[in-house]
Amino acid sequence: MEERDVPVQTIDALMLRDMFTAGAHYLSAEKEHINDLNVFPVPDGDTGTNMTMTIMSAVDALAAIDRPSMETISKAISSGSLRGARGNSGVILSQLFRGFSKVIRESEALDAVILSSAMNRAVDTAYKAVMKPKEGTILTVAKSMAVKAAELAPDAEDLSAFFEEILEEGEATLARTPEMLPVLKEAGVVDSGGKGLMTVLHGAVDLFNGKEIDLTDLQKAAAPAAAEPMRRTREHIETDDIRFGYCTEFIVLLEKPFTEEDELHMKEFLCSIGDSLVLVADDELVKIHVHTNDPGLALQKGLEYGQLTRLKIDNMREEHRETMFNEKEKADYAVTEEKLAEQEEQAEEKPWAETGFLSVAAGEGLCEIFRQLGCDRIVSGGQSMNPSTDDFLKAIEEVHAKDVFILPNNKNIILAANQARDLTDSCNVHVIPSKTIPQGISAMVSFVREMSPEENEEQMTEALQDVHSGEVTYAVRDTSIDSHAIHEGDIIGIGDKGLLAVGNDLNKVIVSMAEEITDEDSELISVYTGEDYPSEREEELRQMLEEAFPGQDVEINYGGQPVYYGIISVE
Repeated sequence: MEERDVPVQTIDALMLRDMFTAGAHYLSAEKEHINDLNVFPVPDGDTGTNMTMTIMSAVDALAAIDRPSMETISKAISSGSLRGARGNSGVILSQLFRGFSKVIRESEALDAVILSSAMNRAVDTAYKAVMKPKEGTILTVAKSMAVKAAELAPDAEDLSAFFEEILEEGEATLARTPEMLPVLKEAGVVDSGGKGLMTVLHGAVDLFNGKEIDLTDLQKAAAPAAAEPMRRTREHIETDDIRFGYCTEFIVLLEKPFTEEDELHMKEFLCSIGDSLVLVADDELVKIHVHTNDPGLALQKGLEYGQLTRLKIDNMREEHRETMFNEKEKADYAVTEEKLAEQEEQAEEKPWAETGFLSVAAGEGLCEIFRQLGCDRIVSGGQSMNPSTDDFLKAIEEVHAKDVFILPNNKNIILAANQARDLTDSCNVHVIPSKTIPQGISAMVSFVREMSPEENEEQMTEALQDVHSGEVTYAVRDTSIDSHAIHEGDIIGIGDKGLLAVGNDLNKVIVSMAEEITDEDSELISVYTGEDYPSEREEELRQMLEEAFPGQDVEINYGGQPVYYGIISVE
């Protein structure tokens, strides 16, 4: 590590911005290595990807700042990472940034004492975001460094030395994570989230110490995404949906408190000049989407509370006419101005449904199953492709219901769904903590329309307990789990509580998995075959399951999911 000739005791806003961007650069470069630290040797490691997409959302927000200051930078880091958070690791990372930003935003420069206070606030915020925090994870690594910072801060005279000791403490704690979590030790890896955090901090400190890091490409790559952060798909909008002609989207960077009364007043005003309102607020910003005939009035209202950024105004009537003109050329279909005007006069706002459902799923078959069960919106994702908090916010808007039920169907997605719920005030959001696809299906089946939303939330959550499930895939490296030797290429089955089966024959592994999770009360065995499952072996699998479990019903459905040859469910 390079040393500065003159001790540096403070960090200004521009240095903080560049340090943060350098940390993102390091993380992006190392994401695949971090993915490979997955405890189970399966091809779905996603911690590095989730953390990278989370931090890059914040980099996008930083790229949109015209006048960098500690306040605008801290708000961009907090809000950008919050909305881009994916997976448990991404959500925890966003909460660390959020807590850190709350402390630094009022400062012109950061010294060791302020940095220490911010680090401890970051840890407190992140721990509160996790229902049952585990030691031996990113949380433990962050906490150890915050404790070290508090110890060093009062006497720190040089931030370079201050950072060096903090990083040493973090690396030492990361190296100890296998001793705290036996599954890490047996797999021979350190905690992947902790590794990701250390990677970010090493990048930030290297830049602070004068290492040359080219941030140009990263900042240029971020800029296009920042320029259109709130793009909404309007592929199916008809002209009769256009009563107000301008789709107006912008973000207010708050410069004063935005109370519940302010929020209500803002909504009332925007509804008086337009429709299709979506307003999402947190401590740092207000995100607004509205259709209006006078965008200037909406922007002026926003300026009462702070600076505006990410402005986007589309003339929907003009876009529609262009679309219709193109279709006319293709289909020789004439749309007259009179017809357009008549349709605009007949426009009515889409009514709110009483109840709506959105589910996370990947695979044509699984998506169709959830649609048949009544899901209004399928968010594409699952293991290795976790949707972000912002993906959920957009999906909630599209469901357009007074009560919206979310089925994450993956334990790594629940925190992002909860975060979206907490940021939504246009409707009541109920997150059913389904950790697997079979649990999500069981929850949907248990919904009773005649019951209240609260009663259904309780009943759907209880239904999760009646489902035992597992997933079958292949090993990507040699390892040992639960005293089972696993070799690269082996077929492995993983259940709710760990490894279920290992073998060389796909169908035999599935049957062995079923044997592990069935009991005398089991009645139904369901298998959802993935896109890589050999369809010619499906009938063989059915016969093997029926022979092994003569008293139970067997169902095999096409799921089409990636990564996993099959998902098995026992009820």
